[in-house]
Amino acid sequence: MNLTRWGIRLPGTQRRHAAATDRGRAEEPGGVPAARSGEHQEPASRRPAGGRGVDALAVHELLGHVQAPVAVVCGSDHRVAYVNDAYAALFGPRTPGEPAREALTELVSIGLLPLMDQVQRSGTPRTLKSRSVPSAVPGGGRDTYFTFTCTPVELAGAGGKPAQRGVLVFAADVTDQVVAAERLRESESQQRAAAVTLQRSLLPQRLEQPDDLRVAATYQPGGLDAAVGGDWYDVITLGAGRTAVVIGDVMGRGVRAAAVMGQLRTAVRAYARLDLPPHEVLQLLDGLAIDIDSTQIATCLYAVYDPNEGTLTHASAGHLPIFIRNADGTVDRVPEPTGPPLGTGGWVHASGTVPFGPGSTAVLCTDGLVERRDADIDEGLDALERAMGGAADSPQILCDRLLRALGITEEHDDDVAVLVLSCPERHGEEADLFRGAALDLLGGIEAAPRARAFADGVLASWRFPEELRELGVLAASELVANSLKHGRAPMGLRLRRTDRRLIVEVTDGDEHLPRRQQARPADEAGRGIAVVATIAAEWGARRLPEGGKAVWAEFALPGSS
Repeated sequence: MNLTRWGIRLPGTQRRHAAATDRGRAEEPGGVPAARSGEHQEPASRRPAGGRGVDALAVHELLGHVQAPVAVVCGSDHRVAYVNDAYAALFGPRTPGEPAREALTELVSIGLLPLMDQVQRSGTPRTLKSRSVPSAVPGGGRDTYFTFTCTPVELAGAGGKPAQRGVLVFAADVTDQVVAAERLRESESQQRAAAVTLQRSLLPQRLEQPDDLRVAATYQPGGLDAAVGGDWYDVITLGAGRTAVVIGDVMGRGVRAAAVMGQLRTAVRAYARLDLPPHEVLQLLDGLAIDIDSTQIATCLYAVYDPNEGTLTHASAGHLPIFIRNADGTVDRVPEPTGPPLGTGGWVHASGTVPFGPGSTAVLCTDGLVERRDADIDEGLDALERAMGGAADSPQILCDRLLRALGITEEHDDDVAVLVLSCPERHGEEADLFRGAALDLLGGIEAAPRARAFADGVLASWRFPEELRELGVLAASELVANSLKHGRAPMGLRLRRTDRRLIVEVTDGDEHLPRRQQARPADEAGRGIAVVATIAAEWGARRLPEGGKAVWAEFALPGSS
């Protein structure tokens, strides 16, 4: 094959025969027409592409000085017609006339032959972006990345040889761009990992597990960028068997949202220790949110579970409702009350109470679980309700099931937090470990002896060790005596045991909470609460929603952690 006798023509150009005025013009060797005598000859480098000048140029004259690798193939089996010096320097020299499958193995390895077939059939250029091609030259260095553009051409030879369809392969070196993009992706990945680590460090590292509940939670960071979100949750044991759960979502993304979230979560734990009603906790959080950042708002839901009453008392600041799956499999959305988000100020929140007994499961979540840009949020809430209806699983399994059912993946564009708590049904020996007993006290001098006798009989029937029984009776006696002196009717004594602790609780109609005092040696009173605080593992007091107060003491059972 004499390459100096081949010409190249891009598709769409027309080969023109010599016009009448051009007849008699002789063709120069190499396919370049000679100019008529006296006629100005335009340089080949300035002749228009696709015109007669390009057709006449030799392939090596057209492509030989191109700095990028270029190859020209022709025919159905893509035989090598030409490779320029840049191509030969990178991949090694090629023998003209050999099929590309054998001669251009570097193109075969990246799957370029099918693309060349498409280009030859359709006459439309195609591009294959950012492909790694190893150098065929020994010691050629590291692999380089190229974007290959395949353009259809016609190869025509002089002397009446028929034109053939071919493909011009142009390789643009994009190694620097690929390496830069890879470094950028690695940097973004590291930043995202750091952001997610920061976010998770602000969440509970280990959820508290109350005696009467089974609790699990999950957090799924949203998007692939480095911005952290403000979703959070927590579980707080309040004493006397009661448990507080909270979930919230700070609007926006970034370190500022995460910082506000961390401060709110810390504040919730502090306010929860005051054993306030849920709506009062939200009122305090609302004022704190304004002090932290008046431009930042957050939604929050706070609820308290009371095993003695079998209820869940809750308050919401613009958050999604609680979903409760009842023991019979039905699912309810807990109705309002709900108030505006935290940080808006000037609003009064309210608490509500719903039954939450054995066999019930509650789900608290942030809006990332149910909200989609292309759908109404009610559709997501309905999907959550359906997913809960057929899931009588453990809390952790239910968390995973809800994420799958609502299509939450690593590419999800919003953070998702889910908190699940269930009240298990207990039978047989396990049920014997969870018991309660209550006594109404009318007051008077007989109240304390009656309380001691009741406590001693109940604790004996629960087969507690003698030492623990004596401590329980002493605590009941001191709390009742304190209530008789400083409280008012109605009064009551309540005993409760779990698999880990004994709880003694006394209620009365007075709202003044007792304080531990340091009694002087000559004082005849003021030692009751001090005695209880000394013998009990934990003690505390709280106001009751219906009025009055409750004072309680906890004792750890032998062998419990």
